[in-house]
Amino acid sequence: MTIFCSVSLLLSSCGGQKSESAGDFKYVVDEFADLQILRYRVPGWEDLSLQQKAYIYHLSEAAKCGRDIIFDQNFKYNLKIRKMLEKIIREYDGDTLCKDYQDFLVYAKRVFFSNGIHHHYGEEKFIPECSREYFAGLMTETGQEMLAAELLPVIYDKELYAWRKHVGKDGDLLLNSAVNFYSGDITREEADSFYARMEDLKDTTPISYGLNSRLVKENGVIKEEVYKIGGRYGKTLGQIVMHLEKARDFAENQAQVTCIDKLIEYYTTGSLETWDEYNVAWVQDTASIVDFVNGFVEDYNDPLGRKATWEGLVNFKDIKDSERTEIISANAQWFEDNSPVDPRFKKEKVKGVSAKVITVACLAGDCYPYTPIGINLPNANWIRKDYGSKSVTIANITDAYNKAAEEAPKSMTTEFYYSQEDIDLIKKYRDLTDYVHTDLHECLGHGSGQLLPGVSSTALGEFNSALEEARADLFALYYLADPKLVELGILPDSEAYKAEYLSQTVNGLFTQFSRVELGKTNTEAHMQNRKLIAEWCYENGLKEKTGAEKDVIEKIARDGKTYFIINDYPALRALYAELLKEIQRIKSEGDYQAGKKLIETYAVNIDSQLHKEVLERYASLNLKPYKGFINPDIVPVTDKKGNVTDYKIVYNDNYLKQMLEYGEKYSFED
Repeated sequence: MTIFCSVSLLLSSCGGQKSESAGDFKYVVDEFADLQILRYRVPGWEDLSLQQKAYIYHLSEAAKCGRDIIFDQNFKYNLKIRKMLEKIIREYDGDTLCKDYQDFLVYAKRVFFSNGIHHHYGEEKFIPECSREYFAGLMTETGQEMLAAELLPVIYDKELYAWRKHVGKDGDLLLNSAVNFYSGDITREEADSFYARMEDLKDTTPISYGLNSRLVKENGVIKEEVYKIGGRYGKTLGQIVMHLEKARDFAENQAQVTCIDKLIEYYTTGSLETWDEYNVAWVQDTASIVDFVNGFVEDYNDPLGRKATWEGLVNFKDIKDSERTEIISANAQWFEDNSPVDPRFKKEKVKGVSAKVITVACLAGDCYPYTPIGINLPNANWIRKDYGSKSVTIANITDAYNKAAEEAPKSMTTEFYYSQEDIDLIKKYRDLTDYVHTDLHECLGHGSGQLLPGVSSTALGEFNSALEEARADLFALYYLADPKLVELGILPDSEAYKAEYLSQTVNGLFTQFSRVELGKTNTEAHMQNRKLIAEWCYENGLKEKTGAEKDVIEKIARDGKTYFIINDYPALRALYAELLKEIQRIKSEGDYQAGKKLIETYAVNIDSQLHKEVLERYASLNLKPYKGFINPDIVPVTDKKGNVTDYKIVYNDNYLKQMLEYGEKYSFED
């Protein structure tokens, strides 16, 4: 499971490739549409050994090779459209300064960012600002006129493939979704029935059926196309394995060798039993400095919450900052024992919980360009219970968000917080509490609790992702206010937690909807999670319900602007505890109807007046609501004999250049 950042940042530039000192380093490199492109530093690189650098280099090459997979998984036409766009950008020799071409270029950059033609967060298809006729002309000028009849309706027709993932109440979830996990007009009922026949609810080590496959219907018969060498995505997986084999030669220890061998076996056979064996080996390797994620991992994009997108991430441990997370993980049993949830749903013995702060060296697949700031894996509940989980907080990505915000001329903090006291609270503590919230969310939140015997991990269906993120967030929020964190030295005092309570409330009820087009509903799992928590607590904390003199969370109007304040922080913590208790029950019992009711009541619909207001106020700040990253290059340094003597980090500052380079170098699917 992953946690994503919602920080707002600004500014842009374009250029080439260069090395810069820390003082000269600019984080923002481009902006367009609702997007801002950042870069991140890789501190600590020079402290790594040559062997570790070589290991990271080859793991990074393996990760970048998977780019075609995520494009194809998101929509069956994405790869063909992306390659068409790349050809136009490379070969068109007409007027590239006119507005039409610049509008085309913005569209192309949006497609590269979203790994397809649907918005990476909002799920809806976005349409080019340039005319269809102009677009057709670009295709003709670059020798692609034969594709126009096939691709232009897909690109321009708003009703055709309108949603990457359909989350509405109307129509079949699969038939109305453009994701390429199901082919041949398969309905939700058919897909559920197909996998229900495989699952044994008495199995204590259940396989994640369907995780690494596409379900297809041919001549009325439904079958799986498994992702493996010799199967679907075979060419790409072959390239990934080639680089994994090279990385294996530079592994730090036998544990890493074992993990790579199991991953290669998995990609070769497509066996989900082998995938589980890999995850068990991976989660037990807590001593290595270098680590990675490479595989079909998260199921957020599947309407049924079963099939996983491909992602890659390569990192190394930030030893100093990991002291904080190691303290948290060392006390995991205390946190589990003192959780406010029903004892039936707690783990009697917490096993193998490890946490660290990491520095990312490469982002790939579903982690690129838009990336999480925290990760907790593996996702299989039985592995978490029997072997534990590994959690990471990504320090250099969070640092890049914060540094880029400092480059912005205007601040969301001064615009959306009510009093100077609240502003001062945010400025003093929020950077720290954001880190600690992520630590608790990933390390303990996702790893807490257990399913009752016989409950399937897919029982909550399309609501599982949002409810799971809410469960982890509530766990983190509840414990942020616990004196134990001050006692452990994680937080400096008993006031710090209030910054996170306030920022989560304002964001959940208000500011996050700067990301959503007016009139649309709230569809993304992490945003639904935040709205669910804030909205539920706001409603259940009203003085009419509590009998108190003031609302726990109060909505205030001043000078025509809306603000939210917290009148009673301890009461808000009690509300977090109550909601955590209920969502853990829903998860543990597989109560689909109760989960559905929570999501549909509190997480989806946005107040139209508040929505209009936040969009107007946000627009006045000239900020972009979504941020993503380009990777630095890891470049081998050779001597006169061709021997590699070092690997250096070269920081790029041209987003489009990297997109085109990756399209040329790391594309293997037809």
